[in-house]
Amino acid sequence: MALSEKETLAPPRHIAIIMDGNGRWAKQRGLPRTAGHAAGAEAFRRIANHCRALGVKYLTVYAFSTENWKRSQDEISGIMRLLRRYLEEALRDMEKNRVCFRFFGDLSRLSPELQKLCRDAESRSEEYDVQVNFCLNYGGRDEIVQAARRFALDVQAGKHRPEELTEAMLSTYLYSRDVPDPELIIRPSGEMRTSNFLLWQSAYSEYVFMNVLWPDFAPQHLDEAIAQYHRRNRRFGGA
Repeated sequence: MALSEKETLAPPRHIAIIMDGNGRWAKQRGLPRTAGHAAGAEAFRRIANHCRALGVKYLTVYAFSTENWKRSQDEISGIMRLLRRYLEEALRDMEKNRVCFRFFGDLSRLSPELQKLCRDAESRSEEYDVQVNFCLNYGGRDEIVQAARRFALDVQAGKHRPEELTEAMLSTYLYSRDVPDPELIIRPSGEMRTSNFLLWQSAYSEYVFMNVLWPDFAPQHLDEAIAQYHRRNRRFGGA
């Protein structure tokens, strides 16, 4: 579906994507699951470039959840290798691509090498305007629990009183602090659930579920999701 001129000029400021279906894509082709993740990484490159061309300011992707540690060690190792390779390439081409990197999640469980790559990517790209947020070892419930713990520690230290807590204040304790909530969340693969993704931030997001596996997700699918977004009536609880 082609976008109208109006829709092309006004993409959502923040799009989030649950990158789902890599394993099924590989299984359909008789390939190992790691091949599906490699194809999924290429799909991410395509979509990130298309978002930048459209003028999207923030792109948040679900790269690895807190529940994904239940998968086989071979699959986990393959995902981490792909992430390391992507970050190494991104650091090398950072001046050309001019994309700001942020990581949402508890990175302490990652290897020291991968943690350093994440920190380097964040520090070296903070001046750029277009931002990609990787949800890595991330879970929406865990994020809220961690935020509550950090607030409780500040109360214990005398920085705040419990009754001072508001929605706006709690948001400053989240991984996504200073990032606007996503207007549009897309889930490919045909599944119709949120899977613990951005539970706090998605309170008024528009969801689009699409019956296409993530490695096959192409710019025209993103355009179609944006077109659906523009047809929604966003009332935010009003009449």
